Amino acid sequence: MMKYVGEVKIRVRYAETDRMGYVYYGNYPTYYEVARTEVLRRLGMSYKQLEDDGYLLPIAKMNIEYYKPAYYDELLTIKVYLKYSKVKFEFEYHVYNSQDQLINKGYTLLVVTSAKTRKPTFAPKYFLDLLKSL
Repeated sequence: MMKYVGEVKIRVRYAETDRMGYVYYGNYPTYYEVARTEVLRRLGMSYKQLEDDGYLLPIAKMNIEYYKPAYYDELLTIKVYLKYSKVKFEFEYHVYNSQDQLINKGYTLLVVTSAKTRKPTFAPKYFLDLLKSL
């Protein structure tokens, strides 16, 4: 079961649109990263802290579904949901346009790895405790 953890608003910049005036499809993974990073920061954890402590979170899997386009200067809302275990974090992203219509869904699976060995490892206890407290 995915647990809602927060949301981020992103305004579409002109450089992110294509010739049709739509957000170029390849920009959505960047939006997901911004949302994931900011939601974790608001919860009291940062990627930088994890990396400084010797952990990396590479993406092992990603899925994107497109329903409607987003446009230049539109304010998008990205709602972030999380499911986790000791070694993996599954994020689901629901992207809404200015009219509060669901326009895109995404999914990423991140695996906790050791920065030294680059092999899967358990997430640090302080990080798991933070998530349990939600």
